[in-house]
Amino acid sequence: MPQHVREELARRLRRTKRAYRKQDVQVVEKPLLKRAVGASALGNCMEWFDFGVYSYLAATIGKVFFPGASPGAQLISSFATFAAAFVVRPLGGLVFGPLGDRIGRQKVLATTMIMMAAGTFSIGLIPSYASIGMAAPILLLVARMVQGFSTGGEYGGATTFVAEYSPDRRRGFLSSWLDFGTFVGYALGSALVTVLNAALTDDQMLSWGWRLPFLIAGPLGIIGLYMRMKLEESPAFQQQLDEHEKNLAQDSVGSEFKTIVRAHWRPLLVCMGLVLLYNVTNYMVTGYLPTYQTETLDRSSGSADILVLIGMVWIVILITFLGRLSDHIGRRPLYAGAAIAMIFLAIPAFLLIKAEGTWPPIFGVLILSTLLACFAAPSAATLPALFPTAVRYGAMGIGFNFAVAAFGGTTPLVTEALVNATGNKLMPAYYLMAAGVIGLITVKFLPESAQLPLNGSQPMVGSAAEQKELIDTSQDLYRYAKEQSSTH
Repeated sequence: MPQHVREELARRLRRTKRAYRKQDVQVVEKPLLKRAVGASALGNCMEWFDFGVYSYLAATIGKVFFPGASPGAQLISSFATFAAAFVVRPLGGLVFGPLGDRIGRQKVLATTMIMMAAGTFSIGLIPSYASIGMAAPILLLVARMVQGFSTGGEYGGATTFVAEYSPDRRRGFLSSWLDFGTFVGYALGSALVTVLNAALTDDQMLSWGWRLPFLIAGPLGIIGLYMRMKLEESPAFQQQLDEHEKNLAQDSVGSEFKTIVRAHWRPLLVCMGLVLLYNVTNYMVTGYLPTYQTETLDRSSGSADILVLIGMVWIVILITFLGRLSDHIGRRPLYAGAAIAMIFLAIPAFLLIKAEGTWPPIFGVLILSTLLACFAAPSAATLPALFPTAVRYGAMGIGFNFAVAAFGGTTPLVTEALVNATGNKLMPAYYLMAAGVIGLITVKFLPESAQLPLNGSQPMVGSAAEQKELIDTSQDLYRYAKEQSSTH
């Protein structure tokens, strides 16, 4: 047992003034655990397929909905609509987060799934600017805001749900499957757009081809909703509900928001710093890189899409291994090492991406994708551990979505504007370096949570043998503590 785990266990025993008993250690049923992790990851895959498709089609959407503008203005207008979804994400987090703490994680996650599918499906049905004029971009904006509002409750809820189901020793590995689902969704979106660009002419893509990925969201949403309706509430939430049901029912959303900001502002800032590090890198790779290659480097959309798809597949391969690694070496070393690497490797990565030939751009994308995987893998286990059960979903909704809205979703828009304003094609690298510095400072204040119980929750184990081992260890620690106190 790592030293920091023994120290935390000793602190808890001093508070309770006794060793653990059988009822103090929760054993997670394996069938429930597999269903919770699998359904959450698959649901997340569907959500982020829906959300990610827009970024891969940004240039085409700009031509369909903003045809009178110059190519640069079309792109910035398309990215501005992309960023608009992130503006309403905090509002979604403010609504869905406290709601998830009051009525349950599962109900809210089912709601966000159907809202995302409806918003995405409707984009595929909006007539072009040539058909209905200014009403077209306005309807596009409304649909994106529906997507953004639902996403405000998605990641915070899904990470909270999986983290609360996972045994403490394997939380990094099991939670990393959530972001595995995210990047599989991104990869599927990228693969579909790549196939469409290869199979259809430019005129066909502009006419109707771009709609197909959005229309797929309808049936995917129904499947995802069915899966999420079959889930049971997490053990940590059930325990919290049993103990504080009346208080939770009486508290208003506004009072929970005030409690989170007033009592948990330090972990809230840590959460936002880590989210900035993760999501600036995320949206640089998934949201901006395809367009950077086609519009700034004048490459074909097919080669740009394939390059990004290679990066997505590489992340999918790495992420669960890195999640398992974070359980063994800790979350802090993984974050810190990757942040330092990004500060020094961002410029070399973009120089490789800009280079001619086949292999240099691939190596450049693989560098950025590896760094992104290092940030993504521990996040779903690290962020929920910052907050106690009673406010975990709400705090995640606030911290995650405010940071993504301010820094993540605006990354393609700000970076494209900087490149256009300065003419410097390395601006994306400088942006990543700044994010790396902020992330490294944040890690200094991040408490290590690997293998520890969640804040305010019972210890979670994966088997009766682990339960017995933890109880025996607690008895040894408690006996040693009593002997030490009697000698002083």
